[in-house]
Amino acid sequence: MSHLECSNCGQSQSSEVLATVSVCCGKPLFARYDLEEIRPRFQPTDLVGRRSDLWRYAEVLPTGPTGSAISLGEGFTPLLEAPSLAARVGVRRVWIKNEGQNPTGSFKDRGASVALARARELGVRELAIPSSGNAGAAAAAYGAALGIRVHVFVPMDAAPIIREQILAFGADLCHVDGSLIECGAAAREAAERNGWFFYATLREPYRVEGKKTMAYEVVEQLGCRVPDAILYPTGGTTGFIALWKAFAEMERLGWIGAERPRMISVQAEGCAPVVRAWEQGAETVEPWGEVRTYASGLSAPTVFGGSLTLRVLRESDGAGVAVPDAAMADWVQVVGRETGIFVSPEGGAVAAGTRMLRERGLLSEDDEVVLFATASGLKYVGRKPR
Repeated sequence: MSHLECSNCGQSQSSEVLATVSVCCGKPLFARYDLEEIRPRFQPTDLVGRRSDLWRYAEVLPTGPTGSAISLGEGFTPLLEAPSLAARVGVRRVWIKNEGQNPTGSFKDRGASVALARARELGVRELAIPSSGNAGAAAAAYGAALGIRVHVFVPMDAAPIIREQILAFGADLCHVDGSLIECGAAAREAAERNGWFFYATLREPYRVEGKKTMAYEVVEQLGCRVPDAILYPTGGTTGFIALWKAFAEMERLGWIGAERPRMISVQAEGCAPVVRAWEQGAETVEPWGEVRTYASGLSAPTVFGGSLTLRVLRESDGAGVAVPDAAMADWVQVVGRETGIFVSPEGGAVAAGTRMLRERGLLSEDDEVVLFATASGLKYVGRKPR
């Protein structure tokens, strides 16, 4: 890693001090690397025989196996072809990236693994995180592994299984009467009062780095090519932004050419600030009102990275789609029956969204698509559509 860069204006700042947002614009920071120097020794052929976790991509991560990193087995999740599901949604080919096989059952482990390892290198020993559930469980797990005390602020209706996970990892679980907005306010106030690090979505630069490895894996698993479209469930949008960052890096590394997948933002009908902004042709994402969805990973009413997310949609000729809870629940069952994979409501949303976009003519019968199943359905047992 060479430096950090403001995602808004491109100004550089040091990566050797603990950072939150850019000092110039107050916007998300991106880690940057000397990709030309790395390129000769970091090609797909160099990955043969490497470890089967996200640290196989250490050259484009801010720390690595020789630093503070501790692996719990995160990353390198299966990319599974689903021909019967492709027939159901009406496209040529469907692949499911099954992120439910990560250590705590969701893709959030990728961000926590990298971000907490880097935070520890920079002196963090205690942090506060607002979370609808999965990010809190991941932070708690990696905090336990790295010796960082974690305080997780969750809404009162957070999934019981996820609350049990957080407690099992020894983290401090704080229930907040309100939405993720109130959780964020409570976590920030506690962090400022106690001198903890405030670990929030896109307000530190390294969760993006962990999550971008999903794109490296997809390209490697597809034989150094990209699909026609990626459908991704977007709440806080870190993963969505991270995928796009990775494709740009891989082009500079020579892994892929200039081609890009169309990026599809899938949200809940009861909390769809990005989709609304995209449909309106807006440049910014305005806060949503009352959140009504049982998909906790899609329950982010404010999106700090909203402008970045809309930029990805524009640059990729992408689209947004908002899915009703009932359709999510129905398609959780369809995916399970057609593939044998028990996906979370967010996974049901991307499958339903694929069918909806096909019916609207925004996907074609010739398309090859990757659907991100970002968490295991086991984490949501007992939750009902709203």
